[in-house]
Amino acid sequence: MIAALLLPVVAAGVLAFFVRADALRRVLLVGAAGAHAAATAATWLAEPAPVWGGWLALDALGRLFLSITSALFLAAAAYAVGYLRREGEGARRDFEEGLLFDNAPEAAFTGCLLLFVAAMTLVTLAQRFGLLWVALEATTLASAPLIYFHRHHRSLEATWKYLLICSVGIALALLGNFFLGVAATTGRTTLPLLVPDLRAAGPMLHVPWLKTAFLLFLVGYGTKVGLAPLHTWLPDAHSEAPSVVSALLSGALLNCALLGVLRAEQVCAAAGLAPFGRELLVGFGLLSMAAAAVFIPGQTDYKRMLAYSSVEHMGIVAFGLGLGGVAATGALLHAVNHSLGKAMMFLVAGNILARYRSKATGDVRGLLRVLPASGVLWVAGFLAITGSPPFGPFLSELTILRAALDQGRIALAVGFVASLVVVFVGMATSVLGMAQGSAEGARGGREPWLGIAPAAALGAVVLGLGVWVPSTLWTALEAAARLVG
Repeated sequence: MIAALLLPVVAAGVLAFFVRADALRRVLLVGAAGAHAAATAATWLAEPAPVWGGWLALDALGRLFLSITSALFLAAAAYAVGYLRREGEGARRDFEEGLLFDNAPEAAFTGCLLLFVAAMTLVTLAQRFGLLWVALEATTLASAPLIYFHRHHRSLEATWKYLLICSVGIALALLGNFFLGVAATTGRTTLPLLVPDLRAAGPMLHVPWLKTAFLLFLVGYGTKVGLAPLHTWLPDAHSEAPSVVSALLSGALLNCALLGVLRAEQVCAAAGLAPFGRELLVGFGLLSMAAAAVFIPGQTDYKRMLAYSSVEHMGIVAFGLGLGGVAATGALLHAVNHSLGKAMMFLVAGNILARYRSKATGDVRGLLRVLPASGVLWVAGFLAITGSPPFGPFLSELTILRAALDQGRIALAVGFVASLVVVFVGMATSVLGMAQGSAEGARGGREPWLGIAPAAALGAVVLGLGVWVPSTLWTALEAAARLVG
């Protein structure tokens, strides 16, 4: 079953580079997304057997993030069909007018997109720390060409910034693997760096080396999570990447990097160091929320605004995981809500950009009249990701806040709420201004259903999770939270 998760996507990714027909390549993309979703759904019915001596296995934590990735991939693939058709027509027009040196590299885009999803799938399956590191590095290499798809000087700058900063982070994480190996050495024997083996031998691990390893993992992988002050690549990459890529970067990649940190926290918890890791997560979480609260108000680029919102929400997740207990379950629920809601917002942002030809909030006015469906989804998405009832993030944020109050951490709770309020006001100013106002100069018209249906489906799920969390999902979230310790 594990092979069914990886092989079809990898094969489709390689094949996409050689398929000449655009239509066939898009069928390949959607087919791979459907196969990946079906294989992921099967893991909820029967747990797949580990392979390669336990190097690849799917536990409750990995299955949760795999499911998020698969759902977003399916929505992104459906949206990409219309997006690539529109981009292909524009690129051919620019090529004929001499504005491009060659046509849009759709084959490279589709191939890298599929390999990007394959790498994220490998992250969720990897139980050996070395393989986890390789998989996370592969996500960087596969996604970098996607950010540069439009071949603009700003996208080139964003791509290099993404590569350089994430490479520094991944180098620190590699050093963390070395320190973890030292921590797992007893006498002349070094334990295999497998998560289950290290958890079983937790009391035998060398504490100082393990603490240092966790710090390196937190800083290294935290760079890719987007935790402040390590987040500087994120606004540029999310802003310049195609919207369908931004949806996967924000909704799936950040979770995969967070999984790397949580694997290290699992080992720390088994060694009796859970409070050490948790307090660091609380600190980085609050700092990330505060950074977003500083940069979101007055933000004039709506895609950068969404990127800073991702910094805030990953901070919320880290904060809840750091509190532990029911807050950890709420944090994982928030990871689900944020991924679906933010992907929805980025897909709608793609529709707005296609119609208004600008990412400036001041250039977008009368959205509810020019693009009625996208306008409604844009406002609904804003309400969702700012934690307004009855959407899912309200429930998950309330769960985290209540846990903080129950633990008597009043100051932390006040800082948590203050950041949420500032972000809400800052985003409301931009989003509501875009939705209302005069629509002079904007061209109205019918919206393609492939540009609306994926975002609407994601929004419906986020709304549903605010009304009712299925017992199966809550049980899965609790099981994943227990693994973190």
